[in-house]
Amino acid sequence: MAEEIRAEMVANVWKVVASTGDSVSEGDTLVILESMKMEIPVVAESDGVVEQLAVNEGDVVQDGDLIAVIG
Repeated sequence: MAEEIRAEMVANVWKVVASTGDSVSEGDTLVILESMKMEIPVVAESDGVVEQLAVNEGDVVQDGDLIAVIG
């Protein structure tokens, strides 16, 4: 079953660390967000493969926006 990773706040996508097709483990950083000059890592919550990355560096995400899908 695929797991959707969603934004928990309004932020800028500062850096995309993972790529589609990458194998990830629980706790691996997928994306780094920036909000109010703080860097917030978005991590995989389970082991799997990155099926989709829905953001690019420089994007602005809103609370609840899709960031990635881990399958």
